[in-house]
Amino acid sequence: MSGEAPMCEMDLGGGKVKATSLQAGRCRMSSYERYVQPCFVELLGSALFIFIGCLSVIENSPNTGLLQPALAHGLALGLIIATLGNISGGHFNPAVSLAATLVGGLNTMLLLPYWVSQVVGGLIGAALAKAVSVEERFWNASGAAFATVQDQEQVAVALGTEIILTMLLALAVCMGAINEKTKGPLAPFSIGFSVVVDILAGGGISGACMNPARAFGPAVMASYWDFHWIYWLGPLLAGLLVGLLIRLFIGDEKTRLILKAR
Repeated sequence: MSGEAPMCEMDLGGGKVKATSLQAGRCRMSSYERYVQPCFVELLGSALFIFIGCLSVIENSPNTGLLQPALAHGLALGLIIATLGNISGGHFNPAVSLAATLVGGLNTMLLLPYWVSQVVGGLIGAALAKAVSVEERFWNASGAAFATVQDQEQVAVALGTEIILTMLLALAVCMGAINEKTKGPLAPFSIGFSVVVDILAGGGISGACMNPARAFGPAVMASYWDFHWIYWLGPLLAGLLVGLLIRLFIGDEKTRLILKAR
């Protein structure tokens, strides 16, 4: 009938129900909050994190070694997660999003949009770092792209190191912020601290990327692609392994129910 109020559908978990026009705004807001807002936050957070991370490498003093990049990456990530994590989950890393999806912490439909948002954020962050850096420093640091691996003999060790380091980071996220048994208010701190530890331990071996978006942005800005694939394959394999590990052996009852529902 022409006099009926416009209707929209709302998914309440047990099936779709009709809602009047008074609820239509809430339907639209719900879709925005569930799909658009988290992707925007992942883009913003990735851009901020990678901007700080790249600058810390470009402006790094030889006297501080790995300490300056380690602290800058870890503290920046912890701060951004504490600020924005409640909106998107605070991944800012395709490998972490993969692990979170496998353990039920991220809707499968959002995985690809998250990846796109994170990679675009990485490009923006790296571009901003290049824009504010002194040209000589930028090129001396290869634009903060990962240049640690210089020959084929280093590949196996670097790849293995990236897998192990990223597993620690992904575990910190999944167990500290997603798993009902172990998550707590100190998750941003523990996640940021895992990055500090990883860079201090493995920075001299593989560069300690742990994040394909962190690798891609600087590589584009500096046109440096040597052994770039390591920083995609290693972290993504780690995310897959952590997701399967938690799903099969550690996951709590809530996680199992989510996975069963899928």
